[in-house]
Amino acid sequence: MRCKTRSRIAAKIFRPAGRATMTILAAFWFFLVCPSGAALADDFTAAQRSEIIAILRDALKTDPSILRDAAESLQSYQAEESAAAARKMIAARHGLLFDSNSPSAGPNDAAVTIVEFFDTRCPYCRQIDPMLTSWLAHGPPMRIIYKDIPILGPASVLGSKALLAAQRQDGYVPLRQAIMQSPPDLTEAKLQSLVTQLGLDWPRLRTDMQDPAIQQTIDSNLALAREFGFEGTPAFVVGDRLVVGSDVTELQSAIAATRPR
Repeated sequence: MRCKTRSRIAAKIFRPAGRATMTILAAFWFFLVCPSGAALADDFTAAQRSEIIAILRDALKTDPSILRDAAESLQSYQAEESAAAARKMIAARHGLLFDSNSPSAGPNDAAVTIVEFFDTRCPYCRQIDPMLTSWLAHGPPMRIIYKDIPILGPASVLGSKALLAAQRQDGYVPLRQAIMQSPPDLTEAKLQSLVTQLGLDWPRLRTDMQDPAIQQTIDSNLALAREFGFEGTPAFVVGDRLVVGSDVTELQSAIAATRPR
């Protein structure tokens, strides 16, 4: 930023004003001390930064609630920035997220499509799964695209490979439901029992689980999850919004915002 432009900004900041300006100053103080605000802070001289902080200290002694208001404003700003970044990432990775080859439940032409990143052993995924199943069965038309990301150990890997292999027999959804309703520590013996009960071809499924293409799909899902910064499961993409965790209210809000009006 040029010196003249910086001087004009400083003049506006230091102009005597009331509570609104002081709130802005308090918010600006956050930018000065937070790493994310380093670039902004560099646009002011050391003397200007010191004067801003001195003004803030005096104001906070008079009205400490300014700091609360500034924190709320900063939180709102950061949320908007995060939402904008999410929209950009979703648009850039739309083809991978909504890949027609990914396993899914619900009609392809549903008004709302959810992409769920999950692990078969994840307790939070298991907690929210009955709700999602109910929405699919009884709610307005909705589609869920499943992205298996086995991050919780060998039993998770076993479950993900089995599901992706079952997809080749049109058995992904029923096997997923069976696995999610069974104890989380899936074993091969238990898997065989579930597969057999569902009428799927166990020898074929077991062979398909070793297909490198299955592992490639898992690796692709994991890479996509990392790009979005998902550090756990479940995580959802709903329209142009991200919902991380099993907060039903937040997920419902995202779905409602996506439905055609």
